[in-house]
Amino acid sequence: MRRLLTALLGTALLATPALSKSRLAPEAELADAIKGRVAGEPVGCINLSNVRSVRIINRTAIIYDAGRVLYVNRPRGGAESLDQWDTLVTRLHTNQLCRPEVVRLYDSASRFETGVVFLGDFIPYRRIR
Repeated sequence: MRRLLTALLGTALLATPALSKSRLAPEAELADAIKGRVAGEPVGCINLSNVRSVRIINRTAIIYDAGRVLYVNRPRGGAESLDQWDTLVTRLHTNQLCRPEVVRLYDSASRFETGVVFLGDFIPYRRIR
């Protein structure tokens, strides 16, 4: 039972939208999120077991926080559907999230689907040492 509760809590943590600085324009909000970090070479997949939280930047990008590394994904299609209050749902058969995946967006309150995005490359951002 404890494992089930831990799993549910972890899932809820990943699905809860982070409070954003909604006063900023989306590109400025993204720049603020990666401030003090340097972009690395794009990767096609990330390991979801390393992801601590997920943040949506309205109409712009998805940030996957893997602790020391932030992976920024600017979807190849459907980015205009991204909303910070939506929940991301992906059907995976492995613990990796990869470039061609389709992510469905659901309104957190109504639970209606609000759109889909087609993931692009994941750009890793690491802190400047």
